[in-house]
Amino acid sequence: MNAEIISVGTELLLGEILNTDAQFLARRLSETGIDVYYQTVVGDNRQRLSESVRCALERADIVIASGGLGPTPDDLTKEVLSECMGEELVMHEESLEEIKGYFRAIGHEMAENNKKQAMMPKNAIILKNNNGTAPGAIIEKNGKIVIMLPGPPNELEPMFNESVLPYLKSKSEYILYSRVLQIFGMGEAMVASKLEDMMNEYENPTVAPYAKTAGVRLRITAKCKSEEEGIRLTEPVEKKIKEILGDVVYGYGDETIQEALVRLLAEKGLTISAAESCTGGCFAGMITDVAGASGVLNESVVTYANSAKMKYLGVREDTLARFGAVSEQTAKEMAEGIRKAARADIGIGITGIAGPGGASADKPVGLVYIGAASKSGTTVKRITLKGNREKIRHQACVYALDAARRAVLDMAQTDC
Repeated sequence: MNAEIISVGTELLLGEILNTDAQFLARRLSETGIDVYYQTVVGDNRQRLSESVRCALERADIVIASGGLGPTPDDLTKEVLSECMGEELVMHEESLEEIKGYFRAIGHEMAENNKKQAMMPKNAIILKNNNGTAPGAIIEKNGKIVIMLPGPPNELEPMFNESVLPYLKSKSEYILYSRVLQIFGMGEAMVASKLEDMMNEYENPTVAPYAKTAGVRLRITAKCKSEEEGIRLTEPVEKKIKEILGDVVYGYGDETIQEALVRLLAEKGLTISAAESCTGGCFAGMITDVAGASGVLNESVVTYANSAKMKYLGVREDTLARFGAVSEQTAKEMAEGIRKAARADIGIGITGIAGPGGASADKPVGLVYIGAASKSGTTVKRITLKGNREKIRHQACVYALDAARRAVLDMAQTDC
């Protein structure tokens, strides 16, 4: 089965509201094994909405419309979809009583035009709205299914989960089971190149990479009849991918790189501390955003001035004079200095030029050095980042989180 999502509302076309409904519906539909081939956004216009619905009915088994179920004249979804399905609207007394009860509960008098919301397709399945005044509806006719849902996410999402999802599951014998691998340190093009044979040859499960702001998501998706079958299909594929890509795979699902680092440190019983210059505490902030960070983060310092680098970290004055604050040598001494001062297992040093000023011909805006010190030794990574000051600082922290993760892995290998 395949579905088309129609999002109704001129405010969506004007960019006044972010269309989170379509994102939610697409995700939930994929979990039931229903493919979404098209998404349409149409304004509050009867003719254009009718054209969109009729087109969708020609190419999809299921049409799901969100929005346009309100009490005002420009709320046209129910009228247009019912007309396209050959259904007349009649007063649904139970829905009318629900709407009246809603207004009584909040201490308001129901406006006369709210009765419009209780006019429902005669032969439809009515979907109760426990969070607002607009009931939804399902029309099943001539081999097609049309589903009407309210636009506000706090109404649409529970209505879909409580009423629509069980209905759709009864119509489909398959689900889609997905396993997502999180990757950092290898671009989308390189990931695709290394996995090209798998991506071209595998039909079930499928393998597909998606670029994101920091790293790559790799989704392994199996069409199956149960979660157990999905696990059985995806596990050997995941194992093979990890063998090919190596330690650039850092986590699973929606896990962030800072969550993966905190988890890894906790598993190994290790601690971390950082000395930050250009990132100004952002690195420590990202770690402390994670629950359980108190068990792995000893302390962190912002050593912006050269005097602070010398005072708190023991960076040598000669190093700063010869190589500058933004240099491989300074990053190394910062990482080793904070590790020693904080008595941590992992020490991170970050120094760079976030801009917009402070650059020179040999040290451009975006140049960052990241030092990672442990008992296994110290490594320093030189990167050149693009973007504004905020983006450069954030990206530098992500690279530093990955450097810390790799330092933990190196320690584990050394101990073996």
